[in-house]
Amino acid sequence: MKSIQEKTLEIAGLIEDGKGADVAVIDVSEVSSWTDFFVIATVTSAAHSNGLYKQIKDYVRDNELEIHVPNRKIPDGADWQLVDIGPVIVHLMSAGARNFYELEKLWHNGKRIRQGLPEQAGCQ
Repeated sequence: MKSIQEKTLEIAGLIEDGKGADVAVIDVSEVSSWTDFFVIATVTSAAHSNGLYKQIKDYVRDNELEIHVPNRKIPDGADWQLVDIGPVIVHLMSAGARNFYELEKLWHNGKRIRQGLPEQAGCQ
């Protein structure tokens, strides 16, 4: 049986194979009580994000994970799509949103498992 870290890295690889750019994986288990890993990737459009979401959804179904859907309707946006898989949170972000929110810097206390944007090297 695969560990959650192995599944997280497989999700990151899936995103990269789908042309997601600058894919980063951060272990936030030591600094977060509600999730263990972030996967952050840059997408080129809403259609690109939706295509990656469908691939992630298929992976989740095939690997005994579950996507948690919020109780309230969150507007679909081209800038940032969040996929909550419980122990893994996937952030599919436009380049503008990623540069604006700088999640790698915000979660700098997390352990960098896989490098994303080279100019945002703040995680260990």
